[in-house]
Amino acid sequence: MFRQLLRAKIHRATVTESNLDYEGSLTIDAELMERAGILPYELVMVSNLNNGERFSTYALPGARGQGEIILNGPTARKGVVGDQIIIFCYEYYDEEEVKHHEPAIIRVDRHNRPLESP
Repeated sequence: MFRQLLRAKIHRATVTESNLDYEGSLTIDAELMERAGILPYELVMVSNLNNGERFSTYALPGARGQGEIILNGPTARKGVVGDQIIIFCYEYYDEEEVKHHEPAIIRVDRHNRPLESP
């Protein structure tokens, strides 16, 4: 049996731009994507802490080290610049993998720079 567990989370990222005139996705700073292990075009779930919106889309890499978190296309209707969001990525694990699983939790400051782990 496989179970779907959280693989990675980017916690409390701040939306830096909203671009309605785009076909759709979520642009994430490439460095944050790498730290979280999120691949380009991978499915992500997003929860907006400011308005309660929750949606899924795919991730695209943004400029490295610039802190970009951009709502593109229809997702631009789910939040505004300055909103804080949580980006989740899930994966299926078998029973043996579940026993040792630890998700990657990436905490960021208000400029979307990674914070050191506690």
